[in-house]
Amino acid sequence: MCQPGGAQVHLAPSCSCGCWGCGPSFRRFFSSKEEKECLEAYKEELKKELAGVENRIREIKGK
Repeated sequence: MCQPGGAQVHLAPSCSCGCWGCGPSFRRFFSSKEEKECLEAYKEELKKELAGVENRIREIKGK
């Protein structure tokens, strides 16, 4: 479960909010490979979010 106000240094591989402690297990340390994979997944989610925002802007302009 997310803990507001907690340290939000890196995204844990099982976490989508940026906090430590989300997901099925609690881990505080991740390998460089795991961190890289997590950051790449986060980057892809950001790309999808941006595409959705751009699509919504086009829809609004079309009305």
